[in-house]
Amino acid sequence: MQGSLRLALTLGASAMALSMAAPVWAQGPAAKPVQDEKDSLAIETVVVTAQRREEAANDIGMPIQAFSGQTLQQLRVTDPKDLSTVAPSFTVSQSYQGVPTYTLRGIGFNTINLSATSTVGTYVDEVAYAYPFMNTGPMFDLERVEVLKGPQGTLYGRNTTAGLVDFVTNKPTEAFEAGLTAEAGNYQTRNLEGYFSGPLGEKVQARLAFRTEYSGEGWQVSNSRDERLGEVRRQGWRLSLAAQPSDKVDIDFSYAGWRNRSDTVAAQAIGFTPATAASPFNAAGLVSYVAANKPTSATQADWAPLSVRGADVGTGLGIGDPAEEDDRFDAAKLRLAWHLSDDVSLISLTSYNKLRRDAVFDWSGAPYEILVQKAHGDIESTAEELRLEGRTEKGSWLVGGYIAHDEILDMNRTILGQNANVGLIRFYGSTLLATPFNSGGYTALQMSQAFRTYEDVGNIATDTWSVFANADRQLTETLKLTVGLRYSQDKQDYVGCSRDFNGNMLPNVNVVNRALFFSVYGLVAPITQGSCNTFDPATASFGFVRSTLDEDNFAWRAALDWQASDDVLVYGSISRGAKAGATPINAANISTQNAPARQELLTAYELGVKAALFERRVQANLGVFYYDYTDKQLSVSFADPIYTALSRLANVPEGMARGLDGDITWRATKSLTLLASATWLHTEVQGYTGINGAGQPQDFDGRPFLYSPKFQGGLTALFDHDLANGLKLQAALNGRWQAKSSADLEGNPLFVIDSYGLLNGSIGISSPDKGWELSLWGRNLTDEYYWTAVSSNANTVVRFPGKPRTWGAALSWRF
Repeated sequence: MQGSLRLALTLGASAMALSMAAPVWAQGPAAKPVQDEKDSLAIETVVVTAQRREEAANDIGMPIQAFSGQTLQQLRVTDPKDLSTVAPSFTVSQSYQGVPTYTLRGIGFNTINLSATSTVGTYVDEVAYAYPFMNTGPMFDLERVEVLKGPQGTLYGRNTTAGLVDFVTNKPTEAFEAGLTAEAGNYQTRNLEGYFSGPLGEKVQARLAFRTEYSGEGWQVSNSRDERLGEVRRQGWRLSLAAQPSDKVDIDFSYAGWRNRSDTVAAQAIGFTPATAASPFNAAGLVSYVAANKPTSATQADWAPLSVRGADVGTGLGIGDPAEEDDRFDAAKLRLAWHLSDDVSLISLTSYNKLRRDAVFDWSGAPYEILVQKAHGDIESTAEELRLEGRTEKGSWLVGGYIAHDEILDMNRTILGQNANVGLIRFYGSTLLATPFNSGGYTALQMSQAFRTYEDVGNIATDTWSVFANADRQLTETLKLTVGLRYSQDKQDYVGCSRDFNGNMLPNVNVVNRALFFSVYGLVAPITQGSCNTFDPATASFGFVRSTLDEDNFAWRAALDWQASDDVLVYGSISRGAKAGATPINAANISTQNAPARQELLTAYELGVKAALFERRVQANLGVFYYDYTDKQLSVSFADPIYTALSRLANVPEGMARGLDGDITWRATKSLTLLASATWLHTEVQGYTGINGAGQPQDFDGRPFLYSPKFQGGLTALFDHDLANGLKLQAALNGRWQAKSSADLEGNPLFVIDSYGLLNGSIGISSPDKGWELSLWGRNLTDEYYWTAVSSNANTVVRFPGKPRTWGAALSWRF
């Protein structure tokens, strides 16, 4: 913790010194040299495509951070979650089902479901990867990454409220080039990355890139036995083809994919839910285990022994598969550009994404069968965008349309035979065996083995379409107006429930649930094997939950840019973004738990400045923003008549966020570039009364948003120095710190995410002429213990830790 404190003080002091700075920097191939080369220390002008065309970032009145592929490689950014090291306002947490939760400037969505879209949109070469799990493969062979902050609805395929991250890949080249990088590190890490690019014929080019990652030793160690989790086995690839059949037509096709067979992350138990903290039905020894194994490092964890969870107990079939992913993602894109004239082009963008997931994860947090799940999911997404874009003497314009259709299956089977809630239901059921509610004639043995396993299943079909337009016009030599508008319609059909598996839920549902519902609903018909056990109060019966969301919205943006001087841009904007409604896949005792949440809307007000200072040796940017939130989607507790509190989605009527966001780039010497970024943030829920973990009403007015620390900051130093004999020395040091935040609205101390700091670094020597480079790297150099998420499995409260210190060496060849 002393290392963390030193890092926090360093970052805090530096952030104060740099507080008049904010959001765009990049190095390497994503940049073009400035026109005036008299001063070799001038920072290169960054070129981005944030507005669907190439522009200098300093000319765009929008908060953007851009990172070149070269910088990302030097900083060892090989996964979207690593982006938080250079863009600290962007964070990635993990839900207990392993689905990433993205947050940008405090705006996120705490869902656990594979089927849920994010408030932060992600795109690869303009194609929407609408579901965050699509990004869980490796990152590689990138030209740059752009982080656009604030609502994005008038230019890109799907509406978002927080912003978007655009991954721009390297394109095929007209001359042959290739490269290979081999890496080795601790935890038996062995990675290989490479690319081959060049012409296939006249006016046809191709590029093949790949990355494989392997780690043969897990970093999580069981507290109770000689077992580990954390092995990595994943591969990604991309084949790109480019063709120019005529001077008027460009064709760009790509097929990309990844596979993941890595271990799933285990949880760390730190306490109990209010309903089970003093329960006599906690598994024998569980309370003392949690008390004696408070986690103090990332490596500590525990999970149910395979011999326990893999065994069948009566009709309660076990889960005997290893705790690992078995996932596959395939993506195809075809982009056709017809240049109708020098100033007008017609663009068609067709995409097809297919994701399949099979995984087993244990988030008991202890060596007991408290909650283990086997998940299966399929997502098939097809989209088409057609747009016409052009330039005029005083500006540019764009009009277009977008349509997409998604088919989703999201399901999982759960075993929880030693969960305290299961013990309670079994005990209560044993007292009802001699009553009329036991019309099925279940025995004491059957009741004692019931409720070990069940399934949650949801089938979702979504259709979205939109029409949009965007234009900017130079009003005077120094004033530019940008306006954009999008009309979207989203429809989602859902059918799903929690249901019996192999007859194991029949004794407890047909006896206990029917008895508890009797006083309100009368005698309810029993269920049969494989039927839904989700109860619908409206029909007083068990069955499928069905719903349809059919909503539309207008997203818009208006911005005014003032070019105060050649090197200073001042801008102001007002924008509106929307996130489509969502339907959860929950362990649903009552149909209300699987009811949809309607769309959320966010109106953003922003003022900013981008300034190139000291003969362009310093690029400083600053933005101040205010977000007005309506109907924020949030996973919250629900007062359940049997299990005290369970999960559901809700709309928080009002919320707000305000903050200061900035970054700075300083070319200190020819060899040294310093980068800093920071976000100060205040968020709060307004006018919302909900249910807490004890199943009781609670006023949440004024509580901060989930996963939204008040401060996030980062510092990076990049060193690139020429040595003798054509050699070059390169080094990078990156630190990131964030204040504490919370994973729940209640303010329960168990759900606090403590402040933490991370330090990463690399150093290498290379021969650019001969095309080789040798480097050493390390992540989390201080071996800081931190966690990114806290959750509850209705019995224990658990943390999900970040990785401990990792290090290694890399050898690269370019030819």
